[in-house]
Amino acid sequence: MPGMSTNPPGPGQPPPHGGEQQPHSQPTYGQPAYEQPGYGQPAYGQPGYQQPGYGQPAYGQPGQAGYGQAGYPPPGQQAYDPGAPYGVDPKTGKPYSSKSKIVAGILQLLLGGFGAGRFYTGHTGMAVGMLVVTLVTCGLGAIWGLIDGILILVQGGTDSQGYPLRDS
Repeated sequence: MPGMSTNPPGPGQPPPHGGEQQPHSQPTYGQPAYEQPGYGQPAYGQPGYQQPGYGQPAYGQPGQAGYGQAGYPPPGQQAYDPGAPYGVDPKTGKPYSSKSKIVAGILQLLLGGFGAGRFYTGHTGMAVGMLVVTLVTCGLGAIWGLIDGILILVQGGTDSQGYPLRDS
């Protein structure tokens, strides 16, 4: 055909009349951002988009979790946990009780026949049992309280909620 150029149009020039045009690639509704052709970043509101300032802190921002940064204690110190004001047992990971192992053991040694140490830790059923055994056996059941007090001092114990007794 006369007047038709076989050379493709230059950049920024429209194609000649009758020439093939490349279809403009528009993302379809609901198409995931990573499948949108011609786009490097997902659109706002699409899956995979995270607006800066929300969610995890940006690199180098205050409050970013990492070794030696906010949220982690310095080496050799334990982190403060509001759910465990007396610390955490290193063996079990459970928070320590508000009850003291020393107080429970001494109460049990001195007044074990009455179950005083077990009343202190919240084990009322066992404490009532110790009291009944001591009364029924005319005081011989107090040996149970004495042995229990020694075991509490040596091995520790738990409170009524299952938390280990603290050392001090």
